[in-house]
Amino acid sequence: MKFKAILWALALSLFASAVCYAATNLNMGTWKLNEAKSKIAAGAPKNHTVVYEAAAGNEIKVTVDGTDSAGNATHNEWKGKFNGKFFPVTGDATSDERSYKVINAHQMLLTARKDTTVTLTGSIVVSANGRMRTVTTWGTDANGKKFKNVAVYDKE
Repeated sequence: MKFKAILWALALSLFASAVCYAATNLNMGTWKLNEAKSKIAAGAPKNHTVVYEAAAGNEIKVTVDGTDSAGNATHNEWKGKFNGKFFPVTGDATSDERSYKVINAHQMLLTARKDTTVTLTGSIVVSANGRMRTVTTWGTDANGKKFKNVAVYDKE
């Protein structure tokens, strides 16, 4: 009986720590693109809304809605941990897996791959007050042209 109680206590504490981590991570919540403050290359896709939310266990779910270079609606989802390891992406034509790595409370690194080839790297920085985030990405587009985008998001 004590063994079951210990297992339940351990499981509950692991769940609580995951919830606390998600609650304290400054990226959590809904972010809207501020096009006036952003510098996105002509013809580049735009992520208009990005949502970070807690998922099962200690995973995070990232949902991205935007438009592609032709103006068509896009939607992709990623679920995983912010531990620098790659987890699958669904709905993204430019990548099939993504990795996030926490640097500190205000900064993460981002890497996306398609068929094990890195297609995008980036830095995500949340402002000191937690109300704005700047996503700077570098990569190569489908035509082999290198790009750099700076997308600024406001927290809803």
